[in-house]
Amino acid sequence: MKAKKSYGQHFLNREDLAQRIAEGLSYIGKTKKILEVGPGKGMLTKYLEEQDAELFLVEADRDMVSYLMKHFPALKEQIIAADFLKVPIDEIIKGEFCLIGNYPYNISSQILFKMLDYRAQIPEMVGMFQKEVAERVVAKPGNKVYGVISVLIQAYYEGEYLFSVPKEAFSPPPKVESGVIRLTRKADTDLGCDYKIFRRVVKQAFSQRRKMLRNTMKTFVKGNPLLEDAFFKQRPEQLSVAEFVKLTNWIAKEIEN
Repeated sequence: MKAKKSYGQHFLNREDLAQRIAEGLSYIGKTKKILEVGPGKGMLTKYLEEQDAELFLVEADRDMVSYLMKHFPALKEQIIAADFLKVPIDEIIKGEFCLIGNYPYNISSQILFKMLDYRAQIPEMVGMFQKEVAERVVAKPGNKVYGVISVLIQAYYEGEYLFSVPKEAFSPPPKVESGVIRLTRKADTDLGCDYKIFRRVVKQAFSQRRKMLRNTMKTFVKGNPLLEDAFFKQRPEQLSVAEFVKLTNWIAKEIEN
């Protein structure tokens, strides 16, 4: 089974790392359900199968689906041949589940955004990403890689960088290093503002990340004298999630008026 560029496939070839990724899940004792995205040849799957939980696999590559059916017959009814980004997850799995995978780099950000859409069902996610993406997701305010995805994910999840994975751990080796992270949903998921407006504000703020907020927020409240306040002299990477919530509520109120 050769890796296909069209699916962004790079097969992990180290058993020890596959086991570490599987052991990164800490919430399965409560959910008893796991969804693996893009299992490929099942390097990670065999360690997930050892967990005391019902395991579901979503694989878009039909050749890999046939391979999985043959090598994991016990999971035959739980192997879904589909594109994860197009699957209505709530129709496949009822209730909460843990999300895990060695995610294709070309759709990794989209997978994270879909996780946000299903955050009520996903209390925990463990995954391998391009190292740059992994670091960006868990970056804190003030970090040069802190950006849109950092804020949107951290609005609902606590992030932790677990470990790095070298290029040589894959066949074929990718051109970049990889990183494994764990995201744990916050106990309080009430953001305190309208999420759609929050997302618009965050994206607009980082659309010109080197500019101060008083310049980027003119899109919403042009000419408002409050834009001269010291708060708006900050750049987006300086703001915490809580400050973005505060900013969103202020803008929402001004828009209504």
